[in-house]
Amino acid sequence: MLPAQHKLTSSEEFRRTIRKGKRAGRNTAVVHVRINRSAASAPDAGSPRAMKTRELASFGGPRCGLVVSKAVGNAVTRHHVSRLLRHVFLSVAPTLPPEATVVIRALPASASATYEELSRDVRAALDKALRR
Repeated sequence: MLPAQHKLTSSEEFRRTIRKGKRAGRNTAVVHVRINRSAASAPDAGSPRAMKTRELASFGGPRCGLVVSKAVGNAVTRHHVSRLLRHVFLSVAPTLPPEATVVIRALPASASATYEELSRDVRAALDKALRR
């Protein structure tokens, strides 16, 4: 289970990350990454209010949401893939900027993938998306 500070909780956060973030895909997953630097790049970024907003936005580290649709498989398979993807995210979270939001969308090939395959694909997709 992801700690609360690492979860995307609203559909608006998912939408914003998917629409405005950078995307990269591999065999088993598609990763959407959005770095929320709006507070740091605001015209009055030095003001106390902007500094407080920036601190709140980066508190708790990067956040993640998962999308595992019925195309992946039945409920047991989807839950298994979700657990694996949560563990993959927790292993890469320390390497991500604290203001990052990530949405990982599982593809049907993830149903038969091992943890190592999922990990390799998600890491490669994250690297590619962050380079763009």
